[in-house]
Parts: sequence; structure tokens; C-alpha cells
Amino acid sequence: MNISRYISNKIDGADTGSFTSSVTKIAIISIALGVAVMIVSFAILEGFRNEIQSKIFSFGAHLQVSKYDTNNSLEVEPIGGPRLIKDLHRFKQVKSTQSFARKTAIIKTKEEVLGVVLKGIDEQDGPSPMRTNLVAGKFLSFPDSAASTDVLLSRKVADKLRLKVGDEALFYFIQNPPRVRKFNVKGIYQTGLDEFDEVYIIGDIRQIRELNAWPDSLVGGVEVVLKDFNQLDPVSDHMYENLRYDLKLDKITDQYAQLFDWLKLLNRNVVIFLILIIFVATFNMVATIFIMILERTNMIGVLKALGATDNQIRSMFFYRGLSLTLRGMVYGNLIGLGFCAIQYYFHPIPLDPENYYMDRVPIFWDPTMVVILNVATFLTSLLAVLIPTYLISRIRPVAAIKFD
Repeated sequence: MNISRYISNKIDGADTGSFTSSVTKIAIISIALGVAVMIVSFAILEGFRNEIQSKIFSFGAHLQVSKYDTNNSLEVEPIGGPRLIKDLHRFKQVKSTQSFARKTAIIKTKEEVLGVVLKGIDEQDGPSPMRTNLVAGKFLSFPDSAASTDVLLSRKVADKLRLKVGDEALFYFIQNPPRVRKFNVKGIYQTGLDEFDEVYIIGDIRQIRELNAWPDSLVGGVEVVLKDFNQLDPVSDHMYENLRYDLKLDKITDQYAQLFDWLKLLNRNVVIFLILIIFVATFNMVATIFIMILERTNMIGVLKALGATDNQIRSMFFYRGLSLTLRGMVYGNLIGLGFCAIQYYFHPIPLDPENYYMDRVPIFWDPTMVVILNVATFLTSLLAVLIPTYLISRIRPVAAIKFD
């Protein structure tokens, strides 16, 4: 065995099975668990955020443009759809648009009565993102000849009215004169968000046009999807300044502020949690190097007596600590990414949709965040390893060498 390998084993305690060997294993486990928990935490947090945001965006996109009025009703004044869509697509940040209209109604079955809002959509502008929320049946079909009588019910509304795919229901529209329409349940959707599931029925916008006696060019409003949601505030300000004076622009973050505030609160809690994890892992690494040095005080004294400098001895402990850190990080990545992969593909951990808005723990893959977490852990551990090695300069050979 060469001298460097001998010194390495002496530092680790591997040759004697000493207390130091157990401490190094604990340090590796601590770093591995810390890295694994951070990866899993961020993957789940981003999964929650993206899942909830995608559900909200499927109903209201990023922005909603409608005609300005003082009426707070869900039924708004009509506006010219083709002209407005053309104006909106002049903004470079706009990715897609979809026309919509809303009308309140009362659904009556043989046993139940329920007030709802019929939201008409127009797929001529492109496929509706509501398709991702379908859990039973088929999505709406939009024939060219006439307005479709098919509708999508939420799981909650379907359960309350005891309706299933293929059933028919009467919709009573309160207007002058009152109108009655028979609609067919084509499919059932579920978002898990009560703001939508307890209120909205999805149908063909042409049904609302017929009920309101609107021509084909009129719509209730236009939903706008941006290319980058993170630019919502500056884009909405720019768009508001350049749209017609009689138009109202609503941001999705204002319409459902409570949900976005909840997501921000989750972000803060996870950041605090991760700081505590890094602190614990760093403290364990500092303690490990301190114990290595204290248990090897005699060896350090001998090396100094033989002419070794403080920097040479310090580098031995530094590289040993660095080796422990890298081993812990490798194990941590394997554990964290492995757990995420299992949950992502096989969904072994379910959730209650009533409380969590989804039926399983979501996972979002973000390679950039994984790299950032590893770099942050590595740099923090480097500092943790470096600090205690300066204790070596205070060890004097005469006092450290003990004779039997």
C-alpha cells in the first residue's frame, strides 16, 4: 500500500473500523438524502404548479378580452369576433386565441334542478385546451351545418344531476321570452377546481348565438394564450394601451387570485424547507471533517514533524471531504430521479382530488433545476469541507505526538 492510500485510509478510519468510518457513512447518507429530497420536492412542486395552471388556462387562457360595461353578470355584451381576433394577432406575444360566449341556465332532470353557466366555445379558432380535462365520453363535435346539441358536464354536475354520457337534459334559459333546449351529454370533464366544476357546462358557441339572436360574427369575448406566461404583466399592459377604448382586458391571475396566491405560498414554503435541508447536510459535513481531524491529531503531528506543511495536510482532508460529497450526490441523484421516474410512469402515490385538485402526485421534469440543485449542493459542501480544515494550522507537532 502506497503512502497516499495509507493516509487516506487513516483519515477515513477504514483500516481500523473506528468511529470516524461510521461518521463518514452518516455524512454520505445525509448528503444523499438531502439531494434526493430537494430533487423530489422541486419536481413535485413544479408538477403541482403546472398541473393547476394548465387546468386554469384550459378555462380562461392567459387573458380574456371582452366588451367593457358596468354589468358584473357572466353574460357580457357581444363584440365583433373576426375583427378583434385580427387585432390581437398583431401582438407578437400572442400565441393563439379562442372565441367564447356565456349564458346562464337551469338544468332540470326528473329528480334534480341545478343552476349552471353554459360556456360556448368555437373550435374554428383551434382545438380547445379543455380536451385535456376529459375523463369520460368524447369531446364535442362541431358540424358545419348547424349548432351542436352536445355538451360537456363536469363530474360534480353529472353526479348531482345523476347524468351519464349519452343522457339528455333540458336547459331552461331565463330570458324574454324564456327558451328551452334539449342537450345531449357527449362527455364528462374534471379539473378538480370547484370554481369551474360546480358551475360550467361546455357547449357550442352557435347555440348561444341562436339564443341571443346574434349573427355569426359576434362573440362574448376572446381568450388569449401568450407565448410566455411569465411575461403576462408587461404584455397585458402593452395590449391594454393599444386596444380599443371600449374593450376590457382581464388577466387570469386577477380572476383567480386565490389560486395563484396559494401557488406563491407553496413556493415560499418549499424554499424555506430546502434551505433547512442544505443547512443540515452542511452541518453534518462540517462535523464529519472536525471528527476526522480530532481523531487524527496524532497523525497530523507526525506528518508535521516529518516536514509536511499545513496546506499539504489540509488538502488531504479537503479532497477526502470532496470525495464524500460527490459520492453522496451521486447516490442522492439516483434516489431522487429514480423516485420521480417511478411516480411519473407508474403513479404509485395517489391523491384525493377533492383536496389536491388532482388524483396523483404530479412530477415535472426540469433538467435545469436539477443541475442548479447539484451545483448549489456542491458549492455549499465545498465551503463546509474547507472551513474545519483550518483547524490543522493550530495543531502543534510537540503537543500532538504522544508516546506510549
